[in-house]
Amino acid sequence: MRITTKGRYALRAITNLALSETTKPKAIKVIASEEDISPEFLEQIFFRLKKAGIISSVRGPGGGFILHKDPETVTVRAIFEAVDEGLDISPCTACSDEEVPCDRISTCLVHNVWKEASERINEYFESMTLKNVMDRAKDRNLGSLLAGEDVQV
Repeated sequence: MRITTKGRYALRAITNLALSETTKPKAIKVIASEEDISPEFLEQIFFRLKKAGIISSVRGPGGGFILHKDPETVTVRAIFEAVDEGLDISPCTACSDEEVPCDRISTCLVHNVWKEASERINEYFESMTLKNVMDRAKDRNLGSLLAGEDVQV
């Protein structure tokens, strides 16, 4: 399993948005600049996060994005799922019980190893909330980097 750029950027950008000290919408250009992410790529990511109901947008002058849900209720897993980030470590753990990913599943000696590992990864990301991520950033004094005062857009 490997978290892709899309998943990593989604978590970084939404943490940035959540750590903003203002209740005003934050422009995508500002977040992109602060996080060194292409604004076009971030738009694609935010479209998916908005569709999932995690963030919302405000149009017009002074518009931008705001967190739509309480950070304590948004899990890292929900963020990853919103941007179609797979968390399975092998093809056989990505399938439903009705699907048969390979012809060896009934005799595979290590299928249960992959299944258990995948379950633990999913449990971890389900237990980790956006609030937890924010608290860790604040503990490392990284939240102060997001004031946006020095960012030129």
